[in-house]
Amino acid sequence: MRRIILIYLLSAWLPLAFSGHSLSAQNRQVVELRTVVIDAGHGGHDPGAINGKIYEKNITLSVARRLGDLIKRNYPSVNVIYTRSDDRFVELYRRADIANKNNADLFISIHVNSAGDRSARGHETFVMGQDKNSENLEICQTENSVIVLEDDYTSNYQGFDPNNPESYIIFSLLQNAHLEQSLDFATLVQQYADAGPVANNRGVKQANFLVLWKCTMPAVLVELGFISNTNDMRTLTDRNSQQRIANNLFKAFQAYKKAYDTDIYLPSSEGSSRPSGEKKATADSPAAGFGIQIMASPYLLPDGAREFKGWSCRHIKSGKNYKYYIGQYPTREEAAKALPKIRNSFPEAFIIKLSE
Repeated sequence: MRRIILIYLLSAWLPLAFSGHSLSAQNRQVVELRTVVIDAGHGGHDPGAINGKIYEKNITLSVARRLGDLIKRNYPSVNVIYTRSDDRFVELYRRADIANKNNADLFISIHVNSAGDRSARGHETFVMGQDKNSENLEICQTENSVIVLEDDYTSNYQGFDPNNPESYIIFSLLQNAHLEQSLDFATLVQQYADAGPVANNRGVKQANFLVLWKCTMPAVLVELGFISNTNDMRTLTDRNSQQRIANNLFKAFQAYKKAYDTDIYLPSSEGSSRPSGEKKATADSPAAGFGIQIMASPYLLPDGAREFKGWSCRHIKSGKNYKYYIGQYPTREEAAKALPKIRNSFPEAFIIKLSE
C-alpha cells in the first residue's frame, strides 16, 4: 500500500523538531480533521443505477447515514454533514458547494456501480484526475450524465456535455492540489473494504467526476459494488452487509484521522513571509533538507504559474505526479518557522523531507 506521505510527515517530525526548545501554549497549533462531508449519490427523481426494483440512491443513502452515525458516535467533536439525508435530488455542483462552504477537511461520495457485463463485480475508489482508460471514462459518463436532470446545467457546468468525450479535455487543465491526500484516503478505503462483504478489490483509480471537480479538500468517490452483478446486488441490498460496508469506511476514516490529527509547536519567531534562498520551480534534484509542499499535480506548471500565488516554487517528480514546494531549509525547525505564513496562501501546506 502507498505510504500515507501527507499526514504522517507532520506527526513524524514533532519529537525531533523542537528538542531543546521551551514550549508554551501560545506556540501550540492544532491540526485536526474537524469536518467531513458524506455524499450519498443520486436521490429524488435521479435513481442512479437500477436493477429491477433496486435503486442505487437507496443503497448509497443507507450506507452514508450508517457511516455518519459511526463517526458521530466515536468522534462527537467532528462535524458530520450530509449532502442529503433523505430521498431528495441534489445537483452535483451543489454537493461540492456544501463541502466548500463548510470548510470540510474530507469529502466522501458514495456510489454503486453498474455495467453491461453482468460478470463485472467488486469495489473501487476514484480520485479526481486524468485517465484515458475507456472503462473509467464510461463510468464517468454514467455518473456525470445526471446533470441533464438539472435546470440550466449548461451554464452551471460551463457548457460541459457528459456524453461527449471531447468535453473531458477541460479536465486536463485542472490542478488537483489534494491529489496525494485523496489517494492516501482512497487507498485506506480499498484496504479496509477487502474485509468484505463485497469481494474483488478493483483498486484506486483516477477519473473525471463532476462531483469531485470543484472540491477544495481531499475527496474520493467510492463505488461499493456492482448493482448489475447478482452476488454484489444481493450483498448491497442486505442491511447487515450495508452496516459492514459502513464499518469498513469508518475504519478508513479512523485511520486517516489518526494520522491527520497532530499538535504543532512553533518557535516564538515565525520568520519572514518569504523564506530566504527561494528558487524558482526547477527540475533539478533538491538539496538535502526540508521544504513546504503546497500542491501535487500530474502536470508540469511553468515558472510564475498563477497557481503559485506569487510564491517562487520548486518541484519534484514523484511517479506520474509533480510535487510543488516552497523553500529549502536545513532543519524541520526552520521549515516550521515559515509554515504559518505559507499557509496563509496555501492552507493545506505541509512539511516534506527533501532527498539528496
